[in-house]
Amino acid sequence: MVLEMKNIQKSFDGQEVLKDISLSVDHGEVVSIIGPSGSGKSTLLRCATFLETIDGGSVTYMDTTAASTDSSGKVSYLPKEKMKTVKEYFGLVFQQFNLFPHFSVLKNICDAPVKVHGRNEEEVSAEAVELLRSMGLEDKADAYPCQLSGGQQQRVAIARALAMKPEILFFDEPTSALDPELTIEVLKIIRKLAEEHMTMVIVTHEMSFARAVSNRVIFMDGGVIVEQGDPEEVFGNPKQERTRKFLKSYEQ
Repeated sequence: MVLEMKNIQKSFDGQEVLKDISLSVDHGEVVSIIGPSGSGKSTLLRCATFLETIDGGSVTYMDTTAASTDSSGKVSYLPKEKMKTVKEYFGLVFQQFNLFPHFSVLKNICDAPVKVHGRNEEEVSAEAVELLRSMGLEDKADAYPCQLSGGQQQRVAIARALAMKPEILFFDEPTSALDPELTIEVLKIIRKLAEEHMTMVIVTHEMSFARAVSNRVIFMDGGVIVEQGDPEEVFGNPKQERTRKFLKSYEQ
């Protein structure tokens, strides 16, 4: 098990956004999370990656429980140094790329492995060039983010996440800021990672992609998991009326 989230609760200003959600992800599994806006998908990802704190429940990576709730309902996280180790288990690719604008493409990829992991600069640089080649961007190593298309920036962001050698990669609507042509470029890369058995959790509104690439699909609405299962079952024969209604709205 790479990730286990149990009984996750999260509220903002008294509004419950996640209501007792439990989720686990195995090695090599690709899990897509779908659902309407405001269903809690991105918040769940932000709780999994510690960008938000949980109000209740537990988060465990690779047998290390990073956040847990005691009998009085108080949530506690591991101390900073131990959390640093846990955070190295995952990578996160954002909607808006979040590249450093003043760094070249190569430096964007190499900076964290060198500074955070203390790895050899030449070795990291060679790996980064290889990653760029796999993304079809070998000629962009010295370019700056502002000189790239959105699709190219997102592929650099994926390369940057992979350079840290994470156990699991999270994608939060990775194509929502891209036009259809650029979306295809990025989805092709994610599909390739799936074929290489990279463990991934993908929040997406690309239904046909989720159906094709996932081992499991989770449909969320109103802060709960309404339905989950094999993609062919969820898309082809959903059990819940709410799932059917949501998928029907996508077909129109």
